Amino acid sequence: MTFKNYDEEIKWICSKCGSPLKEEKVKLIYLGGDFQVELLKCPNCKLVLITEKLAQGKMLLVEQNLEDK
Repeated sequence: MTFKNYDEEIKWICSKCGSPLKEEKVKLIYLGGDFQVELLKCPNCKLVLITEKLAQGKMLLVEQNLEDK
């Protein structure tokens, strides 16, 4: 499974169990918001990868919008 990230394809592997990550919809609860998003998830451990791009992009934007209220 590859995940498009920073204009290059990267094969992601779970750091806990070594299984290949699979892209699927996950429920993300963040700062009181409830979101359904496509992220990479380990089919064995159920750990979810939140890329730096997501953390510094969309999640930062949510934080800034909440701070402005």
